[in-house]
Amino acid sequence: MARKKDSDDEGTSFKPVDRLWKKLRTQNLWVWILKLLTEKSKYAYELREEIKERFSFTPATVTSYAVLYRLEKSGYVTEASQTLSPNRKYYEITDMGREALKEAELLIKDTLLELNPDIFKDKD
Repeated sequence: MARKKDSDDEGTSFKPVDRLWKKLRTQNLWVWILKLLTEKSKYAYELREEIKERFSFTPATVTSYAVLYRLEKSGYVTEASQTLSPNRKYYEITDMGREALKEAELLIKDTLLELNPDIFKDKD
């Protein structure tokens, strides 16, 4: 869902939901990167562009590379063997990364249930 920030004429208005949106998106970039890597191996620039296209926010370039580097260093992603474009570094999600993504999904679901216990019930 694309989010447009609301503000008054001076641009000083603040809505708590804007902060939540930013925290869930840009400040948890690792979740979005892992999600995309469950689909197929990708290189850093491709990940950034796909995040912009599919999830309606544009992470900073340096931030994207830094998060990807930390994910690789921590074992959540690894370099994929790539013969089509040898001068690009492709990444793929590891089993540890898949587990981290599942944990994140459960945490988000549990949080939504705490906010609204009926959120996932059928509405017939």
